[in-house]
Amino acid sequence: MIRVWAAALVLAATALLPAPVAAAGSAVIVMYHRFGEDNFPSTNIRLEQFEAHLEELRTGGFNVLPVPAIVDAIRKGEALPDRAVGITVDDGYLSIYTEAWPRLKRAGFPFTVFVATAPVDHRLSGFMSWDQIRELRDGGVTIGAHTATHNHMPEHDDARNERELTVSNRRFEAELGTVPALFAYPFGEGGARVEELVRAAGYRAAFGQQSGAVHGSQNRFRLPRFALNERYGEMSRFRLLINSLPVPVADLTPGDTVIGENNPPAVGFTVAEGLGPLSRLGCFASTEGRLDIQRLGPRRVELRLTRPLPGGRSRINCTMPADQGRWRWLGIQFVVPRR
Repeated sequence: MIRVWAAALVLAATALLPAPVAAAGSAVIVMYHRFGEDNFPSTNIRLEQFEAHLEELRTGGFNVLPVPAIVDAIRKGEALPDRAVGITVDDGYLSIYTEAWPRLKRAGFPFTVFVATAPVDHRLSGFMSWDQIRELRDGGVTIGAHTATHNHMPEHDDARNERELTVSNRRFEAELGTVPALFAYPFGEGGARVEELVRAAGYRAAFGQQSGAVHGSQNRFRLPRFALNERYGEMSRFRLLINSLPVPVADLTPGDTVIGENNPPAVGFTVAEGLGPLSRLGCFASTEGRLDIQRLGPRRVELRLTRPLPGGRSRINCTMPADQGRWRWLGIQFVVPRR
């Protein structure tokens, strides 16, 4: 993905000077999994990388806010401070408790942990216990839901997914005395059908793993986050991401990010006014690189994929420059079920 992002930035850097930034009502949410677990590089962040991230957030003029406060602000249409950042961690690994939490406490930063309940119930090696999760909760950490078994939700039927959500909620109720308000899709895999099940289960908002800044015009059950690991956790990229701004769009097609027979999908969206000319927009697919952009009228964009998306996850990232050296991001994650 670095190649895709780098190509997008090179393309946009040759464009016209950007229009002024409108940052109110947006925030960047970052996502981690493991800390200092070098045997798992795809989900791990090295401790020296993580400490550098926290130092940048502490000294770089950022406003690290509780994720529930960010969600409430965008839901109510309230302003957020410029350079607002939320920190999330997925799955429930033990290194959250042993490595991340002490460092986050020293920095004074709130964060949210999305816990899959079955590994905790089965006392799997490398995962936190319920006592440790309660200690996090009692220390002010927000606990979110992440299904019971961390299943690929688009590849399972409604009955299985409803059972995953029900079991998870029951375990939280039994162990913590309450059901989480926030949800994160395992692997970032949602889609229209799954989103409706998550909404019906009582959550207020849900997060994927597509890139971009959170803002008020988005579907609250398809909120973006920037994923960080050893390979994609270097400081230059981290600074780029945490300074990001949204590309507000409407009429995004296809409406469902789970792709069936209509593959490749016809991707399109209408960009909000005030962001400058669309000639500054560059879009890239994880499957084929730079995409052909068709501009229909002053604000409508359609993207042309040349071949079907493969089974599993694929991403499209669109970027355009903003002022003060910042960048606007729009990320879309598609899933083609392997079943």
